[in-house]
Amino acid sequence: MCFHPWSDMTLPLMTTEEVRAVIDKWAEINSDLGATYPWVQIFENKGEMMGCSNPHPHCQIWASNFLPNEAQTEERTQREYLRTHGTPMLLEYGRLEEQSKERLVLSNDDWLVLVPYWAVWPFQTLLLPRRHVTRLQDLNSTERDSLASIMKRLLCKYDNLFEVSFPYSMGWHGAPTGRHLTEDCSHWQLHAHYYPPLLRSASVRKFMVGYEMLAQAQRDLTAEQAAERLRNLPEEHYKLRRTGDNTE
Repeated sequence: MCFHPWSDMTLPLMTTEEVRAVIDKWAEINSDLGATYPWVQIFENKGEMMGCSNPHPHCQIWASNFLPNEAQTEERTQREYLRTHGTPMLLEYGRLEEQSKERLVLSNDDWLVLVPYWAVWPFQTLLLPRRHVTRLQDLNSTERDSLASIMKRLLCKYDNLFEVSFPYSMGWHGAPTGRHLTEDCSHWQLHAHYYPPLLRSASVRKFMVGYEMLAQAQRDLTAEQAAERLRNLPEEHYKLRRTGDNTE
């Protein structure tokens, strides 16, 4: 699915209205494919470093007749948490992170962006709605507008970190669809994961090798340090700032 007719455009450089159109299409496709398939995976691989061979701004959408491993894990853990605590796990987690603010990167009236305490990638983030929402298509118009805004703000920060078009893989996780549409999926909370590989510069990436593949993942900076660095970055894209400087 292409985001924009210009091949040199990326989401942080698009207008919020253009990003909102992408969100609406995501929700539409998730609903259409979800009428049949139990799992609809919307994901974006951005940048050659993440294996993207096509520079045109786009994402991919795969539909499967089964729940993949990650979806099964989130299905089980969220269901168990709701059964034990009586509230959706990620809804409660978002509230706790907002209270502490240590790992919070961005927020608006409807959304939170944070570096989760379990993050493995250096600047990994989790995007969460404040309201209990199970699927993309359940977002109302106001929430879609504010999602477009906070996505653009986050992606501008990513690009500003090393002043480069920041590579990442991201994707949406929501309640299963297909035959699960008639089930109680109130344990689910819609969310998006961002997995960016860059570590210390535009050319130094984090590799999962050796000890991390065979024993345990290691962080090169704490989740709190990553959140602080992202939080303190400007939200105006560095390319637009340079353009402004040249015109003055």
